Amino acid sequence: MPTPFTPTRRQLLTMIGQVAGTAAMYQAMTSLGFAAESGYTGDLSLQGPRQGRRVLILGAGIAGMAAAYEMRLAGYEVKILEYQNRHGGRCLTMRGGDRYTEMGGHEIACDFQDGNFFNPGPWRLPVHHRAVLDYCRKFGVAMQPFVMKNNKAYVHSQHAFDGKPQRIGHVEKDMRGHVSELLGKSLQQGDLDGQVTLEDREKLLEGLKEWGVLDSQYRYRVSDDLGGVRGYDVRPGGGLMADTKPSEPIDLSPLLQSGLWDQVFNFNSYSFDPPMFEPVGGMDQITDAFAREVADVIQLNARVTRIAQTDNGVIVTYADGARGGEMREESADWCICTIPLSVLGQLDVDCSDAMRRAIGAVPYASAFKVALEFRRRFWEQDDWIMGGVTYTDLPLVQIAYPSYGFLSEGPAVLQAAYDTATAGRTFTYSWSTMTPQERIDAALAFGRQIHPQYDAEFMSGASWVWHRVDWSLGCYGEWTDGLRDAHYETLCKIDNRLVLAGEHCSHIPAWLEGSLLSALDAIQRLDQRENA
Repeated sequence: MPTPFTPTRRQLLTMIGQVAGTAAMYQAMTSLGFAAESGYTGDLSLQGPRQGRRVLILGAGIAGMAAAYEMRLAGYEVKILEYQNRHGGRCLTMRGGDRYTEMGGHEIACDFQDGNFFNPGPWRLPVHHRAVLDYCRKFGVAMQPFVMKNNKAYVHSQHAFDGKPQRIGHVEKDMRGHVSELLGKSLQQGDLDGQVTLEDREKLLEGLKEWGVLDSQYRYRVSDDLGGVRGYDVRPGGGLMADTKPSEPIDLSPLLQSGLWDQVFNFNSYSFDPPMFEPVGGMDQITDAFAREVADVIQLNARVTRIAQTDNGVIVTYADGARGGEMREESADWCICTIPLSVLGQLDVDCSDAMRRAIGAVPYASAFKVALEFRRRFWEQDDWIMGGVTYTDLPLVQIAYPSYGFLSEGPAVLQAAYDTATAGRTFTYSWSTMTPQERIDAALAFGRQIHPQYDAEFMSGASWVWHRVDWSLGCYGEWTDGLRDAHYETLCKIDNRLVLAGEHCSHIPAWLEGSLLSALDAIQRLDQRENA
């Protein structure tokens, strides 16, 4: 008797997603308690302090500034200590003239033309990230659509089709057509009679013919109908132009062997459900909007070295950059700490043993990005790619085309390489060992295999590697199921007079929404504790 297959919950969710799509997978995740809605309704009601209470917030990222904004509205006295000479944390936008020094002493120089930029950290907003979009509405941050999936963009393998990139829409439609043909043949042969009724069989066959664009024999072949779905090698014209010629589909076997259809599955993530959005002018428009509300309570260049607690409050020691690094202290009734765990774990923190273990348990994912500026928008003018993302098995992993400035002449910026080590690839660590100039050179060398226009059109480049940023030491908290079971609740609980917030204290790590929701949850629990 065969051994019954008993999949893990992760395997079960993966299978549901591959067969039925991400909507079904997300519903299953909700049923299993993995992806329940955040509960955010937009109504934040803090009771406020019973008497004057001071709250010290560490970090002027979106979590810290949101906490300061809401607590001050409720009547708390607040102050933010920020390590950098800027607000915004990992929500960072680079523009021409910006200069940063990464660990190792190399300078990252951005020399983009006016109006051009790139976002080393967050760069897009899912439509279901309601808290971020709510604050953007409240603060008047203008939004524009972000094109995630564009059927004219590419999927690419250096080992398939002689290294020639294939259009995303072609690969997706060909896979759908071939699978429809296989299923149609199985239905005709009666292979699925035990699963469907005769009436269902006829309806399914008819549906497959339309869905997969099959011919009268239920074959996926070139046809005028297929041209209307897949596109044309010679597009319909006018007058005495050449006759229309439908495009030729890729055969099933080479398509399967290429692995490109697996790259297309990247777009099925619930996080990427359309429409997606981005702020007009860069992601820092969001944190700039928060800063306009709380700038008067932010002290920049304040490097925290110690967090001490008493029964009645906290004392934070920091080096004051405005005073030549002089060591100073700030005291408060409560402390909200949004410092990344990768940094916090190296500080002198007075907390419970369980909290200390939780802080030290969570590793931070590595991530890199390279942006290249070109003289003209050749991806639009030559290749008709208007926004979207190309995936490749080259170490670039992704090329993202701008979702703004369509049909302008240029210059313009591509996000020419991006990945995180969490995908199981080691590319990220290789990029981390390079100098900023070597990253630009590598992005050009790999990218010209997809876009040969790179060499003629290149102007300048910039890059970012999160493990070489001293105030972050990584990109985001990299949780596993085991780590969450062991440490997540402890990490989020109020520890005497200290509570943590940030993307690492959420079920949406790496996203602004996770940072924001963690802050809102932390201040509500702190307010309840204050008024208990």
